Amino acid sequence: MMRITETVKQLIIINVIFFIGMYFVGEKTAVSILGLHFPENPEFKFWQPITYMFMHGGPMHILFNMFALFSFGGLLENMWGAKKLLFFYFSCGLGAALLHIGINYIVFYNGLETLQSAGFAKAEIMQLLAEGKYNSKWEEVMSTSQFTNFMGTYLTPTVGASGAIYGILVAFAFTVPNAELMMLFLPIPIKAKYFVPGILAIDLFLGLKGQAIFGSGGDGVAHFAHLGGALIGFIMMWVWSKNQFNNNRWN
Repeated sequence: MMRITETVKQLIIINVIFFIGMYFVGEKTAVSILGLHFPENPEFKFWQPITYMFMHGGPMHILFNMFALFSFGGLLENMWGAKKLLFFYFSCGLGAALLHIGINYIVFYNGLETLQSAGFAKAEIMQLLAEGKYNSKWEEVMSTSQFTNFMGTYLTPTVGASGAIYGILVAFAFTVPNAELMMLFLPIPIKAKYFVPGILAIDLFLGLKGQAIFGSGGDGVAHFAHLGGALIGFIMMWVWSKNQFNNNRWN
């Protein structure tokens, strides 16, 4: 039976405490304070690129993430130790937040440009958005998907450890590429070196299509946060594999 390692156990406990606490203080209030908001939104706070990692959108969301952390994080902790694992985990989570925000800026300002080209004043647009409102005429000058993405980018906070978890998956595949993995809905063993890139390719495709593979469903899934975590994880693993970091620094 797989034994849970100490740091992985502590991360899971903290995530579960945040998840349970969210329902005591109110989900809307907790997500408003701790979820990752678009930086142009008045509810954005400097701590959110860290705290969003400990918030989850529902039981299945946290269950999947914590199961993945348990399944793959322990091997890495045994190899690296606690400090290196935590550094890697939070770096991937921050990288996920940065790429997610960057993509959101592109989506948001493309929509803003469309509205301004149609004669709407930027100050009025931003004022309405800050109040959680919109002008119904915006829908007449935007496509349905552009309007949905424009509003969602500004108003919908991001939650979940998925970006950090994707980094963990990449590190696992980098470390034990021939380990065989399976999806619950596709019980066919696939080597990690093929499984993880396959998951990332599917996530990229569905992200561009605005659909879901894992997470809370629909357009609300932060696909580019997943990919951001994976990208930072890959970069860090590549740098470490070149021995550019002294392993003793983590002792």
